[in-house]
Parts: sequence; C-alpha cells; structure tokens
Amino acid sequence: MTVTVRDFRPADAKAVADLRRLALPHLLATPRSVAWEVSAAAAAQCLRLFVAERDGRVVGSVRAQLLPESSRPGQATATPHVHPDHRGRGVGRALLTSAENHLAAAGATRLLAWAVDEPGAVAFAARHGYRRTRAAHFLRLDLTTAGLPPLPTAPPPGVRLHSGTEWEADPRPLFAAYAEVTADEPGDVPTDAMAYDDWLRHTWEHPLIDPGLTSVVTVDGEIAALGLAATDGLGRYASAMTGSLRAHRGRGLARLAKTASLHRAREAGCTVALTGNDSSNAPMLAINRSLGYRLFTREWSYAAEPGPGRREGTEGRAAHGEASRGTARPGDAGS
Repeated sequence: MTVTVRDFRPADAKAVADLRRLALPHLLATPRSVAWEVSAAAAAQCLRLFVAERDGRVVGSVRAQLLPESSRPGQATATPHVHPDHRGRGVGRALLTSAENHLAAAGATRLLAWAVDEPGAVAFAARHGYRRTRAAHFLRLDLTTAGLPPLPTAPPPGVRLHSGTEWEADPRPLFAAYAEVTADEPGDVPTDAMAYDDWLRHTWEHPLIDPGLTSVVTVDGEIAALGLAATDGLGRYASAMTGSLRAHRGRGLARLAKTASLHRAREAGCTVALTGNDSSNAPMLAINRSLGYRLFTREWSYAAEPGPGRREGTEGRAAHGEASRGTARPGDAGS
C-alpha cells in the first residue's frame, strides 16, 4: 500500500486531531486548534503541516516550522506521529523526510524533535541521526478526586487573585509577564525574542486558551505570577504556562496562581489536569507534586543538523506517534 505525503487540507483537521490525541494523550488537540495553527501561522514560522495518507486515510502527520520567538536563528522543529496500526511501514520516515527537506530550504540550521520514552520512538530518532538532549516530564491530576489545597481566605497584604478575563481588553501586561517567565524556562531553545503581536495572535488568541480559567496574581496592583490555562472542551485542562516574575519568586505565588486555576477548572467541569515540566525544573515539579500531580509519561528532546549523510542505519520501525509542538516548551516555568 503506497503512502502519500502531502500538505494539510482543512478537511483533515479532525483526522489529525484524533491522531494527536491517540499518540499523545498528555497533550490537547481539537479539530479547531489543528486548523487554526495552520491558518494563523506567522510568515516567519515557514510552517507546513504534512499528512501521510494511505488508501484515502490520514495515518500520520508532522508539523514543520522555524522558531522565530528565539534569538538563535535557524532553530526548527518537526516531530512525526503515526497511527499505531501503520507503524513500521515507512510512514514516519516519509513524513520526517518531507519535513526536513522543507526546513532545510527554509534556512534551518538545527532541527529539534521529541520522542516518547518508548523503545520504538527512541530507536527511530537515533537511526535518523538525532542525538538526545534533555527530558520532559508530563504529569496528570484527576480533578474528580484531587484534594486541592484551599485558597487563602486572607491573602498576604497587597496580594490579589484575578481571572485572566480582566486583561482581555488590554493583554499587554500579561504578555510582559509571560515573556519574562518563558525566557527563564529551561529548554533547548531560548524563548527570548517574542513580539507582542505574535504572542497575541499565537498564544493569547489560541483556540485552546481559556482566559476564564487563567489565574493571575498581583502584588500592589502589578502582575507577579500567572497560570495560563488551556482546555479542549472534552473535560481536559492543561497548564499552558505557570510562573512568577523574577522579583517575586520564592513566595509561593506561582503555586497560588496554579491552585486557583485548578479550582476554577474543576468548577467548570474539567475532570483531568495535564502539565509538563523540563526534568531540570525542580521548583515547578515540586509544586505540581504537592498539588497531587503524578508522572504520566516522559519525552526526550532530540537535536540534529540538516544535511546529507546525517542519517545512519536503515529505516526499521516508524516513529511511535509523537505530536509536534511549536517550541520546546513543556508547560510550566517555575516558582
């Protein structure tokens, strides 16, 4: 059966979203979010979403893009994922080849990808010349049974809790806080060249972001911490970014923001909370564990340089279904 790799079409949105949820149950995906990521992509991303089709059915996909939010030029990402029934038949390799060719033509000098901590996915990355760089831990919390800590009845002087909806008219203060928090998050690529218009379009206006479940902590009227929330309308909640600004770290404000957001999520009917942390992010891992999150899965980040002769070995099994992300940004930043 021949595999055809082609560009994404809007009619593929449900099939791609279903694939991502099957391959990576620790990440959110909906048909709307898949279609939006293509239609809303900035020109600087050079984004192409490829799908692999066999007998008229979408059996795999890969999102290939540059990372313009980093000050390091030429950074790019592409992670293929394949339906379990179609692995080991060359689908992953065909997708990766299309993605790499596109990114090389777009000027990529470094390729980043993720692999679930499973033998097939890890072997696939190694066979194709990718070297392991770091790990990310993905955590899960059952909101139906979680014993969330109560919110303080009397916050410290000057400290106030807010909903993200209070900044809908002017999100610039949220952007400034988000940019500082993400710039300090550990990862393979620094997120330190983010522009407000790009953040507004590709983060705050993302269809999965929920301003009502987002929590913001202010100190004397200034934003000190935030817990950006995402939901998929299927009962799943995810932390899109949590952290405190540098001047307010070590005071428990990120934990307060996240706790408030989790309470809102449960009240809104969400049943599962998901998050991810770089394995070196001890402060945020400790916060999440104290809130009841437990390890769900682990992914490895891999890197390679484009060009012929990089790959080693033969094809073997195809990739074990990892959904692509725009940046190496698991979910929470720090305390």
